[in-house]
Amino acid sequence: MAKKQKFPHLVGSKWTAQHKVQGWRHFQVVNRKNQDGWVFAELVAACDPQVRFWLNAKLLKNSQLWTAGWQTLDEIARS
Repeated sequence: MAKKQKFPHLVGSKWTAQHKVQGWRHFQVVNRKNQDGWVFAELVAACDPQVRFWLNAKLLKNSQLWTAGWQTLDEIARS
């Protein structure tokens, strides 16, 4: 039986940073890579496609750093 893939729906998912990252809060995962047992996601800012970076996908599960989906400033303030 095949090993279950970690983060199977990562590519295409949308995330809101709790604090601005390179001036932006809304990001989308455009790529993933598996390296040495870790899963990494390449995030791109929704409003500026030149802002992109790689992140350990486990960090996306930290609700103090990231929220799934795109949140408004009001929604961020309430969480």
